[in-house]
Amino acid sequence: MASRLRRSFPIRLVALIPLLTALQGTAVVYAAEEGESGAEGPMLDLSSWFPEWAQNEVLGIAAWQLAAAFAFILVGLALKKVSDFIFQEKLLPSIEKTRYEAVGLLASAAGRPCGYMLLLLGLMGAFSVLPLPTEPNVRGFVFGALKVLVAADALWFLFRVVDIGGEHLAKLAERTESQLDDQLVPVIRKAVKATIAIVTFTWVVQLFGYSVSSLIAGLGIGGLAVALALQDTLANFFGSVFIFLDRPFAVGDWIKIGDVEGIVETIGFRSTRIRTWPETLLSIPNKTVAAATIDNWSKMPKRRVVQTIGVTYETTPDQMEEAVAGAREIVENDEGVDKEFIVVRFTDFAESGLSILLYYFTKATAFADHLVTKERINLAVMRMLKAMGLSIAFPTRTVYFEGQIAKNAGRHLNGTGDGTKR
Repeated sequence: MASRLRRSFPIRLVALIPLLTALQGTAVVYAAEEGESGAEGPMLDLSSWFPEWAQNEVLGIAAWQLAAAFAFILVGLALKKVSDFIFQEKLLPSIEKTRYEAVGLLASAAGRPCGYMLLLLGLMGAFSVLPLPTEPNVRGFVFGALKVLVAADALWFLFRVVDIGGEHLAKLAERTESQLDDQLVPVIRKAVKATIAIVTFTWVVQLFGYSVSSLIAGLGIGGLAVALALQDTLANFFGSVFIFLDRPFAVGDWIKIGDVEGIVETIGFRSTRIRTWPETLLSIPNKTVAAATIDNWSKMPKRRVVQTIGVTYETTPDQMEEAVAGAREIVENDEGVDKEFIVVRFTDFAESGLSILLYYFTKATAFADHLVTKERINLAVMRMLKAMGLSIAFPTRTVYFEGQIAKNAGRHLNGTGDGTKR
């Protein structure tokens, strides 16, 4: 679980941090131009806590400010180490010995984000005492970036909570017979994460000083363009709703959609992922899945075999009748064959031989087990035909020549072509 939670860190969120920081920089510049006082960030004055000699400046910065900034960073690092030690060495081992599994999972999710939050608080304290420039507004930009990091840390924690909640729900879903809950768990997890991300983004935008209501009103102007851009997204979303309501297949089913055949791995809001037989992972948009004809091989109760066995034209009617009866007996007595419907008949005078049709169903639907039954029957039929002295037909062709062509061919076969004997 711990390794999974480490992997669950939202890497995409890290990619968004520079974008959000740039957005904060824009807000700081705009606020500075408008003369807003809150654009510079907080300033912490601790000069009264230090002796008079600490008021001396080093490179334009008071000695007490350097000392206080160093102390804040040191305390932040120390608190992070203490937090990691408490969670990993004390709290989690003690909780694992109890029956409160949910509490342990929550503590595991909170461990690392809590340590980084303490470190960020230490950095905030350090920058609060330092005299950062306000022209250009470096102070406002630094504190804006710290706000982004705090929001990212909070979002990381919430995502980890969603992951452990999804793991717990998945365990509960495994205990039920229905496969619908197994499909819903990953979808619910993604939906909750998307909701949390939207709410956090809105919160960060408000921290930057932008008006969310104005942003929403501005979206109304380009509503038509947004609707056109989201057309495929909405179609895929409703396609996923169709899949969950109609349930034509579930995760783990062997299906065929058009030319695509394989095992369903995941069903998401946008696409369904299928692991094909060459072990490639294919993503099909849900709108395509909803409109396609789906062949679910996993739902078949038994698997069909239709094959033709040909014997040569030297076979007599009595031998053919005996061969058909023997093949029927082999199929009917095989333990892997479903006895509900079996057809073994002499059907055709084919080009290369006399055709015996074998039509039956195997109890096994898995491809490998199905082939085991089919192979066993084929070998038994071969032994039966060999014991009867019959040969299995293979493609042959007899050519007859008439008239002058036949005479010329005979002359060449019997002599040298000029009328003399060889």
